[in-house]
Amino acid sequence: MRKRSFLIAILLVLPMCTNFRAQSEISATPRLIELTADKDSRYRQGRKIAPAVEVTAGEPLILRITATRAKQVARDGSIHGLALLDKDENAVPGWRFYLHPGVQDLAVTAPAQPGRYIVVCTVICSDSHEGMGFTLLVKSSSISKETK
Repeated sequence: MRKRSFLIAILLVLPMCTNFRAQSEISATPRLIELTADKDSRYRQGRKIAPAVEVTAGEPLILRITATRAKQVARDGSIHGLALLDKDENAVPGWRFYLHPGVQDLAVTAPAQPGRYIVVCTVICSDSHEGMGFTLLVKSSSISKETK
């Protein structure tokens, strides 16, 4: 009887362990997303202005941003900024950066809550500063759907 109970317990726990391992393997390597913070005060992904970038909830990311100087520069030398805002326009922790000329890699984790987030520039870079942003679309992970 004990052997049978033990075997049943193993069979119930094993799929959860496999799912946990798969989730760990997915999150081990960050996905690279390349963007430009351009001299015309616009975020670009390739040729697309103000792109909508799709990510998975909780996904580790590297934002590789090439920043080009616009008309104005902040006192600390930053030429653009980046802040992720939730639906209530609150800043998402860990998603606020000041960009300097050149290429910088920003290690971030996608928000755990699926939804539509807005990225805005936080440095007044020119008269066109207000239009500098892009959208981060956070989708539910398929793993979390499987475990629910």
